[in-house]
Amino acid sequence: MSDDNKFEEAYSDTSFWEKLKYYAKSAGQEVVEKALLLFYAAQEEKAPAWAKATIAAALGYFIVPLDAVADLTPAVGYADDLGVLVLAIAAVSRYINEDVRNKTASRMRAWFGDESLPDPEIPQTGGDADKG
Repeated sequence: MSDDNKFEEAYSDTSFWEKLKYYAKSAGQEVVEKALLLFYAAQEEKAPAWAKATIAAALGYFIVPLDAVADLTPAVGYADDLGVLVLAIAAVSRYINEDVRNKTASRMRAWFGDESLPDPEIPQTGGDADKG
């Protein structure tokens, strides 16, 4: 077994949800959002094997506690994870559709209660144009 795919092998749905459960607040909303986008994109039937492998490797990197920068360091500790997640998103962006975005936004609202997140049920308007 080569080290090249150790992160892909570290990934499982269970390990992903366990990591998010315990570290969502310390990882921050941006990291969690990117991880969720990838998780839900991997569930898409149209996503090919290479895209799912890319996602599994990126999420595996997020899950494995021994990475380049210790995740125990607030803010800085997840910078490398964020970088890996962003690169994976760029690689598989065509499989991050509206359904994936809606599932991610819904989960983010449930966990973080952030009213600034767009509600997939409510169309966004022009912002300042609606005031006054």
